[in-house]
Amino acid sequence: MLLLIQYTLIFASVLLLVALGGCFSEHSGVINIGLEGIMVMGALGGALMMKYLPSDTPAAAVILLVMLASLTIGMLYSLLLAVAAIQFKADQTLVGTAMNMLGTAAATVIVRAINSAENPDNVSSAIQYIGVKKAFLVKIGSFEFNWFMLVALIALIISYVVLYRTRFGLRLRACGEHPQAADSVGINVYKMRYAGVLISGVLGGLGGIVYITAGVSEWKFENGVAGFGFLALAVMIFGQWKPINIALASLLFGLFRALSNVYTGFDFMVALKLPGSVYNMLPYIISLVVLAFTSSKSRAPKAEGIPYDKGQR
Repeated sequence: MLLLIQYTLIFASVLLLVALGGCFSEHSGVINIGLEGIMVMGALGGALMMKYLPSDTPAAAVILLVMLASLTIGMLYSLLLAVAAIQFKADQTLVGTAMNMLGTAAATVIVRAINSAENPDNVSSAIQYIGVKKAFLVKIGSFEFNWFMLVALIALIISYVVLYRTRFGLRLRACGEHPQAADSVGINVYKMRYAGVLISGVLGGLGGIVYITAGVSEWKFENGVAGFGFLALAVMIFGQWKPINIALASLLFGLFRALSNVYTGFDFMVALKLPGSVYNMLPYIISLVVLAFTSSKSRAPKAEGIPYDKGQR
């Protein structure tokens, strides 16, 4: 049971970070379908930082540097969506889909090139970070606490305060609801939308490094992030674009995802004689069922996905 809680919390942390990122982007009026690709690129930045950090680097420095690398790469990659969707008014769904495909492909090529340069006989798409990963874990009895769980909690608190207790959050939400009205009172809609997308890149990049460090001590980038970016979108919609609701939805979806990691430890689950792949499918099946019953009641920001035209009233 303790192992189930452990995995639930770490997977919920991934979903929470990425879904909060999507929340900021959509509150600004931009649909970010590219969260999957942002996660992969953020994971790449963090994994490369872990790979090249000296083995004697203090644990606190490891955590801060890896986080900085992940959020920076995630933010820079999200600029593709920001420029295309805001500056050139491209279709946001198509741009996001292209970012997802490009992210996994680019990360795989980069890692293969690095491995090939270091060892011509090794053209794997995996990055190893065996020793450095321990910096993220704290043993509390038989429970392994991951510092990223605390990061996700802090991100939740900050997101709630920023969205509902600051002038920036009010302006951001105004740009997603009625950008023309926001512009009429002097709010720069383009800048606010850039800010929303870049924040989603920061949180999505962090979510990517949390995801790959939750598993084994190396990661093959050709595997991507197993649809967690899309699952985070489902969490965001189920949470009605509200941080607290998103946190609760993350715990629910994280629980179903965790079951696939620990199902052999529960006799009643083993007795069902279902293969592990069925439990891997659970969060995605649940997301389809949940969205089928709740999508009609969803209230997304009214102007999301609609390119802003300053001349339109």
